[in-house]
Amino acid sequence: MDGYRGARTALIVGAGVAGLTAATALARDGWQVEIAEAGPPEAPAGWGLCLTGPSLRALDELGLADSCLVAGYGMTTITQVDAGGKPADEVRLPRLIGARRPAMAGIARPVLHRVLYAEAERCGVVVRHGMTAAAVDQEGEQVRVRLSDRTARTVALLVGADGIRSTTRGLLGFEATPDYHGQMVWRALVPRPAWATGIHHFAGKAGTAGLVPLSDGQAYVFLTENGVERSALPDAALAPRLRQLLEAFPGRVEEIRSLVSESESVVRRPVLTMLLEGAWNRGNGVVLGDAAHGPAPQTASGAALAVEDGLVLAEEIGRHGSVGAGLKAFVRRRAQRCRTLVRTSVAIVGLEQARRHQEAYSLVDSCHRLLAEPA
Repeated sequence: MDGYRGARTALIVGAGVAGLTAATALARDGWQVEIAEAGPPEAPAGWGLCLTGPSLRALDELGLADSCLVAGYGMTTITQVDAGGKPADEVRLPRLIGARRPAMAGIARPVLHRVLYAEAERCGVVVRHGMTAAAVDQEGEQVRVRLSDRTARTVALLVGADGIRSTTRGLLGFEATPDYHGQMVWRALVPRPAWATGIHHFAGKAGTAGLVPLSDGQAYVFLTENGVERSALPDAALAPRLRQLLEAFPGRVEEIRSLVSESESVVRRPVLTMLLEGAWNRGNGVVLGDAAHGPAPQTASGAALAVEDGLVLAEEIGRHGSVGAGLKAFVRRRAQRCRTLVRTSVAIVGLEQARRHQEAYSLVDSCHRLLAEPA
């Protein structure tokens, strides 16, 4: 098909992974793109994430995989350790971007944000901070958006990429509420131990823990706390409580425990999932990334799905004669893949809570295999 040839103006709400990659992909296809971001210009605070093979493959299509590998820590293996502290299995993941490059990479969230932000700006994307969408009206094949600073935009495409608690989702008329699954996940930045050259997962009697390298000198430790109500703790209580929870794990976790400092490098967040059933688009507006499908963190799939969404969105709109047709094709192409990942992540949470760790590991492996298939 000839593809969409109308006025190529897009407003994206949210400058996270999904919003920035969608903005870059659209801008490279000739779109005039503006992002409304509620947060400040500074890179957001954060700990780390794992760019799995599918994440790197999608970033490679944008020419950004090598920048992420240089800024992060390349890896190929996941070591699974049983509740007795003994290695139970070592999984070697496929190298989806070539035999000479790693299968995955750990990277600090602020570092990834700077890489994506810089590329979006290089492609001509304008990012405006301190604002978000306040109202949306469909006007034929245009979308009129009133922003929180009381200005308005009329665009051919509105993209809601404002996360699992998306307000744009509601403005487009979709109803969805994130689900809490009785788990709180802890993360803390620590110095990288010399032995940590890949991801380590540690099974425990009451929860699970792990370590992900982020650079030559830094890693982050994570821990899932099962069977707890959603709650908040004072900042001063976080590091002592995390060290206490890590006491239940034998072996190398004792070394990790000693690295958890009293600094502000510890966070505790609820494990939430969200799945928007049915269409994600209405008129010329669409939601993507966590605003449409937020998996639990155990699958390490959120970043991959977000980057893939941005690429596929631009590709499908470019293939169709109208934005509406492109959005419908985008949802058809993405829905089953994302639905399976979210539902599988919920099943993994249940298995962890039942202490059926080997079955949980098998499901995580199935997620990696599914995402290794083309998007």
